[in-house]
Amino acid sequence: MRSWRLASPPRSGQISTARATDLVMAISHPDADTLAASILRTVDESLPVSQCTIFAYEFDARPRTVSAADHRGGRFLRDVAERYTAHFYALDGNRAIIADTRESHARDALMLHQQRGDEIENDAYRAACYAQPNVSDRLSLLVQPMDSVWLSINLYRDRAYGVFAPGELERIENIAPLFAHAAKGHYALNGQHQQGTAAAMLARARRVCPTLTPRELDVLRGTLEGASAAEIAERMGVKPASVVTYQKRAYARLGVSTQRQLFALCMQP
Repeated sequence: MRSWRLASPPRSGQISTARATDLVMAISHPDADTLAASILRTVDESLPVSQCTIFAYEFDARPRTVSAADHRGGRFLRDVAERYTAHFYALDGNRAIIADTRESHARDALMLHQQRGDEIENDAYRAACYAQPNVSDRLSLLVQPMDSVWLSINLYRDRAYGVFAPGELERIENIAPLFAHAAKGHYALNGQHQQGTAAAMLARARRVCPTLTPRELDVLRGTLEGASAAEIAERMGVKPASVVTYQKRAYARLGVSTQRQLFALCMQP
């Protein structure tokens, strides 16, 4: 695995006017997966990439799938993305990068992270997100649209084509800022609307107690959305009893003991 910062936008990258128009139109398209499909088509003009996903990491909670597309179509990649967000996101190298750069205040910086399938130590993660979807390599473009929120634009390489070569990475770097701005524009139009009031209240809870763990934030988000312990457990891939445990720990950290007190805390100015 390796990661690096794209310090300044390259000047040599070029795409066709038609492809640029397609990407701009995808930003506000009612079908969220149109953006990932447009990015996939743009990259595919110069090198083979089989899949593209965009995840939103919001307030240290479990990530949300913003957009997903692959050449097979259908629900396949969405299902893979849901398994990742439910079970494996904490094992992803992207998480360490987000944590390491959280305090750098480089809001306009674009981070890149390459993670090959053979570098994944966890067998279940490697099987579900690399072996089953036939992926050999992944390049992630990480950009921060707002405080405490990161977007990860992921490009996946089919095993038939091996891993990304240095020259291919350079070609992606040339157009990476365009993808980053498109994803930020899409998030500005749709992301906060999708988050709703619950995410805004979750942000308040996180400000009150920055030491809340990702699991505790997942449970709080579900609670604020009105989900039952069983529903939250299904989303997280854990037992309902574990949800209750995480909830009690989160309440103790926040200094509340009931759901009503939680809502009152999160709705304060």
